[in-house]
Order: sequence, then structure tokens, then C-alpha cells
Amino acid sequence: MKPLDRILAAARANPRHIILPEGDNPLVAEAAARLAAGGLAQVTLMNGPDLAQVTSLVPAEAPDLPELGGHWHKMRAAKGMTAEKALEDMRDPIRQAAMRVRLGQADGTVGGAVATTAQTVRAALQIIGRAPDAKIVSSFFIMLSCGPDAPIKGGMIFADCGLVIEPNAAELATIALSAAQSCRRLLHETPRVALLSFSTAGSARHHSLNKIHDALDLIHAAEPDLEVDGEMQFDAALDDAVRAKKAPGSRLSRRSNVFIFPDLASGNIGYKIAQRLGGLIAIGPILQGLSRPANDLSRGCSVDDIIATTAVTAVQAASRGDKPD
Repeated sequence: MKPLDRILAAARANPRHIILPEGDNPLVAEAAARLAAGGLAQVTLMNGPDLAQVTSLVPAEAPDLPELGGHWHKMRAAKGMTAEKALEDMRDPIRQAAMRVRLGQADGTVGGAVATTAQTVRAALQIIGRAPDAKIVSSFFIMLSCGPDAPIKGGMIFADCGLVIEPNAAELATIALSAAQSCRRLLHETPRVALLSFSTAGSARHHSLNKIHDALDLIHAAEPDLEVDGEMQFDAALDDAVRAKKAPGSRLSRRSNVFIFPDLASGNIGYKIAQRLGGLIAIGPILQGLSRPANDLSRGCSVDDIIATTAVTAVQAASRGDKPD
């Protein structure tokens, strides 16, 4: 079974309540209808048309709007939030969806077909918040190589390609550990993690490699049995024969399926090259480290992209072990 088919099957087996706050976008509305019809999620659509098996909600007219505003006011009063501003903020679909997820009224939310990444991620960080055991919130893309002529087939995790600009060693280690866990939950594979750079196993020397070495030490200390190696060039991480030559002592048993980029610039460039020139399907950015799932879409997303991201969000919610809303 292809990786995306496994994700869809997992979502269908344990459907979760997901809010799509941008229902006035025709693509989001179509995705909502298909998600509901396919049994992939229990969908609440904000500001959208009335659809079979989909709950409709107009955020600005919600009967519990004062209650939601009260929660937001309480959360931000120390930072100068007024009751009037809190109420106004909760009329915004992206923010209101995040608040409903925080309060347990839904299991997750997916936005960004209209809103910017900054808007969707800010709402997730400020309202839903970081998980108690998470040191940072980061992001990843699920990269699917399933084309008939693809030299390597299957799913991969690329991180961080969308959020943390210049991670230090501790942050890089956290991103890698979180991405490994995401690999287990979403790809159902044993993670094999490569910390990417322009050097493999000491082939070059530069101060920028120090943080990769330090991150590797932190990862080993946190999860000694994890297959992880670095610093490593992409070809060595992907190709067993190249790795055997460049890093004969590598801990990776076979090609990596989790690729950790040293900074956001390289990660964002890398995933877009793989997507645009390599023909890989990119699902994300998916956020990791939040207390409850909230994910972003590209403003150029398709209906299939929205469905896939919502299915991932549902699987993330199910992996937390909560009962469905």
C-alpha cells in the first residue's frame, strides 16, 4: 500500500473532528464534501455552503462567541488584550478554529488555503500552544515518491522546511527526534535519520558543522537506539552504495527516510526542488510539537492537497490517544 493510501486508511479507521475555517474558498468546500463522503473526518466548515454530512458554522454569528472571547481575553490579558479586542479576534475563522481545538471542541484544524502561513501558524502557537513535553514547535513535509519512473519509491520526512529559521544544536536535535516520531506515526516505518550538510563524516571542516555534531550527541543521549547519522550529504543519505564509500561506519542500516536540514533556507529550497523537478508530492507543512494538531496549507493548494493534509491531521489527533470529539 502506498504511504498516502495508508494515511487515508488510518484516518478512515478512526475519523476525527476537524475544522476547516476557510469554507468560502470553493476548493476547501469541495474538499470538505469529499472528506465527509469518504468517511475520512467529521468536518466543521466555517463560512461555507450547506453540505451533506458537514457541520456549517458562521464564526461571527456563533452563539458561544462571547465565551470564546472570554477564554482568549483571559489568556492574553497580561499582555494587554482587552475584552473587546478578544471578542473581535474570535470572529476571525482561523483564530476561532484554533480556540475550539484548544477547548477540545474539535480534534484539529487545517487552514492556509486563503490565510498566510504566518496567520495560521501564529494562531496555532498563540492559542493551541506547545505540547507540555515539546521544547519547540517545528514543521515537516511528507514527501511522496510514487511516480512510475521514480528511482526510489515510498514516503520520506523532510524537516524543518517551514518554520524554524536557524535552529541551534538543541533545536536541531528536537526537530530530528520529533520528525522520527512523525515517521513512525504517519509512515508506519522505523525512522532512519540523516542530519544533512555539505560534508559527510568529516570530509570537510567548518564551524557550521559543530552544531550538527552537537545535535547528534543530544539525539544519541535522548534515544540511543534511533538510527541516526550526520553530518551527511544528501546523496550519501539516500544511496546505500554512496554511503558505503563516504561513511563506511554509518549507523544507518539502509537509505534514510527522515532528512533533517541544517536551516530553513536549505530545507525550503530542498523540498521545492524535490517537488518541482523531482515530481514528488509534498504534503505540508505539518506542525509538530503542538498540544493539539493544527496544520497549514499552501495558498496554491489543490483539493487533493487539502484532503491529504486533513487526513494527516486526523491521524495526528488519533495518535494522541484521545477519544474522538
